[in-house]
Amino acid sequence: MIKKSDESKAYPLLPLRDIIVFPHMVVPLFVGREKSIHALEEAMASKKQIVLSAQKKAQNNNPEEKDIFPVGTLANIIQLLRLPDGTLKVLVEGVNRVRITRFGSTDSLFRVEVEILGETVGSPVEAQALVRSIKATFESYVKLNKRIPPELLMSVLSIEDSGKLADTIIPHLNIKLEEKQKLLELTEACKRLERLFALLEGEIEILQMEKKIRTRVKKQMERSQKEYYLNEQMQAIQKELGERDEFKNELFELEKVIKRKGMSEEATKKARSELKKLKMMSPMSAEATVVRNYLDWLIGLPWSERSEDKIDVEAAERILDEDHYGLKTVKERILEHLAVQSLVEKMQGPILCLVGPPGVGKTSLARSIARSIGRSFVKISLGGVRDEAEIRGHRRTYIGAMPGKIIQSMKRAGTINPVILLDEVDKMSTDFRGDPSSALLEVLDPEQNKFFSDHYLEVEYDLSSTMFITTANSQHTIPWPLLDRLEVIPLSGYTEEEKTQIAIRHLIPKQVTRHGLDEKKLMISNPTIQTLVRHYTREAGVRSLEREIASICRKTARQFARKSGKKNKVVVSPKKVQQLLGPEKYRYQKKEERSEIGLCNGLAFTETGGDLLTIEVAQMPGKGKLTVTGKLGDVMQESAQAAMSYVRSRAKLLGLALDFYQKIDLHIHVPEGGIPKDGPSAGITMATAIVSALTGKPVSKDIAMTGEITLRGNVLPIGGLKEKIFAAHRGGVKTVLIPTENLKDLKDIPKNILKGLQIIEITHMDQVLRHALMEQAFVVPPDQVKPEVPTLPAEQPVIQPSTSH
Repeated sequence: MIKKSDESKAYPLLPLRDIIVFPHMVVPLFVGREKSIHALEEAMASKKQIVLSAQKKAQNNNPEEKDIFPVGTLANIIQLLRLPDGTLKVLVEGVNRVRITRFGSTDSLFRVEVEILGETVGSPVEAQALVRSIKATFESYVKLNKRIPPELLMSVLSIEDSGKLADTIIPHLNIKLEEKQKLLELTEACKRLERLFALLEGEIEILQMEKKIRTRVKKQMERSQKEYYLNEQMQAIQKELGERDEFKNELFELEKVIKRKGMSEEATKKARSELKKLKMMSPMSAEATVVRNYLDWLIGLPWSERSEDKIDVEAAERILDEDHYGLKTVKERILEHLAVQSLVEKMQGPILCLVGPPGVGKTSLARSIARSIGRSFVKISLGGVRDEAEIRGHRRTYIGAMPGKIIQSMKRAGTINPVILLDEVDKMSTDFRGDPSSALLEVLDPEQNKFFSDHYLEVEYDLSSTMFITTANSQHTIPWPLLDRLEVIPLSGYTEEEKTQIAIRHLIPKQVTRHGLDEKKLMISNPTIQTLVRHYTREAGVRSLEREIASICRKTARQFARKSGKKNKVVVSPKKVQQLLGPEKYRYQKKEERSEIGLCNGLAFTETGGDLLTIEVAQMPGKGKLTVTGKLGDVMQESAQAAMSYVRSRAKLLGLALDFYQKIDLHIHVPEGGIPKDGPSAGITMATAIVSALTGKPVSKDIAMTGEITLRGNVLPIGGLKEKIFAAHRGGVKTVLIPTENLKDLKDIPKNILKGLQIIEITHMDQVLRHALMEQAFVVPPDQVKPEVPTLPAEQPVIQPSTSH
């Protein structure tokens, strides 16, 4: 810090960015940094003098001593204005060069001690000679540089002092900041003038080169204009001589196409109007190109061309079955539509929405639908689309304007009744350019799409004969007004049996042919396919399964290539799969080998199908803490708390002390903690595991269960029953407990699966305990004791865990 005794030599410091102020220089500065503003305010309050020194790096907002050049300028503050945005505009005049001898700062401003640097002239004769040379050179510089006002030249010519002359000219040179700083630090006038003279000569040389380049470019432009003018003259001469006018012939052809195209009355009127404009335009003008492109789009669209529908329900069913295995619900809906269309002359095109996980065949199914009814097929990918103009097109006022994806697809289809697939309709987004899902409302509404209007066409276009099919991975992300116009057909993931059949019927033949093999060279058995499905893929669809089959085919083809085709037939067994594809990537959950205390089999539904979900409960001495782990979502954690509350309400019946939960801690864990889990369907499983841990009664290893639990012990229905039953069957479970309200879903499950399982319906948690525990858990029969729902202590908002057995 600078002492008060030194204030006579101390001044506030204003660090400058990208500018250096010289003595005798008057310049306005705009100041916005807090420290700089405080420095100016202090200077105005005292001597109205401030030290100006440049920063070494302009981007530094909080410079320190090392960031500021040591030589600067002491300046007088002529005027200070405060602007509305809080910044200051200050007009300063440089007085003397100064060197900073001591640097100090506070939180509010910089202060420095400086010494004034005197100026030496050297030889008067040399100085006079340099002054004359500089004036003459600067006069040449001003003639080449038009940005320097003539008034400055008059001012410079009147200066006789060598130091002042140099300091007046230097700020107007286009040189680097570091170079200007070096000139500021030169206190000897003659040396400063010599350096200035060399810089002026260099700048003059650069300006002369720039002038030459401008002259050369100007000549080239004049030559191009001359060639254009001569070409126009040649075309005029050819026209006078009666040679063929191609533009006129094009207009004549356009007129004939418009007459026979069969467009709507509005479109025909618009086309003739645009053609009339085109006739009056020069063919080389930009506007003529825009009009011609518009007419090409208008006459290129199908207005009356349509493909003949094949209304043959049996043939359509055969084609759908050839292309896809399963998908019974979707196929029935398509065949229903065809049956109705065979009875009605014209039917509004249905808007189907196929919702399912990736890889289950949504896109290929839409292609099969088009093939089964004999229509053109066009796919529009909507994933990532966030501009409303992608659907409705751009207005013709914009350069490069085009119709939207709907009109483009109609032109590609070539008919007015194609099948258009709007793929990934749930992945559209919204930004400042509009909402594409809102633009689709008109397209996908059978009552409105007869009068669809594209911004580019500006005429109505009939989409009522078009069959639209949309696909999505999740219907929850589709906007509600759009979803209301769609007939949603859910596609669940394929079961293990369905994947096996798809591999046998479609995937293996396709990959074997693609890799140059045949059935004589490669055979993949059914157990091998099951191994691939269970241990090398985990998905709802069959894309990964196809990739693994392709990998087997490639390795087999390589073996044949090594043996020059002499190798016998390759049979891929489950054991050989590990040799070809490496170790197993996944494992599927199986039931435990023995019944244990605090361990219960639940059932989970994921995007890749169903799986057994083992739930573990451990108790230890404590103070009533309930810990839930396994990367569980909020709903699943709340289910654990509800299960705990049920157990506490049944404490008497289970032979537990009423305050059992105050003396122990309970830990509920769901293995495979790296996988997120959520949902309420594990409620009865967690309750069963807690009761088992508290009472010491083991849970049967042959039982799995699913259901949501309430505080009163009621069991509510769940979703994904089909996939969960498959997981139980695959895991070796013999008995499955399901909510009574889910019995209706058993009709979707194959009979061969149900034969190997005992399905028990349940409505209350008490029933679950009777079936699941190896020994009777209730000391008193539940129907003889009224259940007690405990009230939680005020200081314990989270449900307290359970007691030891």
